[in-house]
Parts: sequence; structure tokens; C-alpha cells
Amino acid sequence: MTGPIEPDSKDWTWVLTRPCPECGFDASGVPPTEVARHIRDDAAAWVPRLQQPGVATRNRPDRWSTLEYGCHVRDVHRIFAHRVELMLTEDDPQFPNWDQDATAVADDYASQDPQRVAGELFDAAGVVADLYDRVPDGAWSRRGLRSNGSTFTVATIALYHLHDIVHHAHDVTH
Repeated sequence: MTGPIEPDSKDWTWVLTRPCPECGFDASGVPPTEVARHIRDDAAAWVPRLQQPGVATRNRPDRWSTLEYGCHVRDVHRIFAHRVELMLTEDDPQFPNWDQDATAVADDYASQDPQRVAGELFDAAGVVADLYDRVPDGAWSRRGLRSNGSTFTVATIALYHLHDIVHHAHDVTH
């Protein structure tokens, strides 16, 4: 690890209404019912990615290593699974705040075992993908709130989630 990364304080909810110029993700082209398949495909790509030599090395000082991104994507799947569960079981839940940058430091992403991370990421992706597959037709509009006041439906949080992982795959492959 070469030092802390500048924390990302951007509000990325705009990716729900327009394409991301960095990774090319366009939420308008993905039905929420297709998110689970995309999550599984992305998780399968992380397994060999995390087996490559130099996975813990940062190629740029302002970007995480592939290993650190893998840890983050694993945790993203876990966080979104929890949030979607809340949305499906509670009325208008407010999500606990999650500081991804503090988690990366506290959990020492850079020192984690890449093989273990690959397995955990794959498993976490399967759990959340299964959850999206089981969303009843009438539940895609159930709401939840982020601590900053952003409102999501199950459908929009699924697309927001998908952008997050697509963006990070882009981060490590470009």
C-alpha cells in the first residue's frame, strides 16, 4: 500500500438518469430484473482477476489495487444485500451509513488473501443476486433512504448497485 486514497465524496446517484462517462454504464439499458445475472457474471470475472500476479500492487497512487477493489466489491455486495433485505421487510427504512474508505483502512484491504477474497466476493454476489431474483413483481417499487436523504426503490438500488461493480471492473481493467 502506498498510502491512503483520497476519499470519494461524490453523490453517484446521477448514474440512474444518465450514462457514466468513465465506465460507460447506462442504467436505462438494464431492466432491474436482469441485475442478478450481471452480478453473477461480474463475480465470475473477479475470480481469475484476483489470481493474477501483482494483484496487491497499486498501478496508480490515486487508485486501489485489484485486491483492494475486490475487497470493496465483496463488501458492496454484502451492504446492498442488507439494504435490499431492509427494503423488502420494512417500510421506508433508512440505511445505516457506510464509509467505504474507512472500511478499506480498518479492514486492511491491501493485506487480505486474494484467494479468500475471490471466494468471499463470489459467494456474496450469489447471495445478493439470489435476493434480486426473488423480488416479487410488486416489490420493485418499495423504498429505502440513504443517510444523506437519497431515496431509492428496490429497482433503482439494484441499478445503482450494478453501476458500482461495473465501474470497479472498469477501474481495474483500464
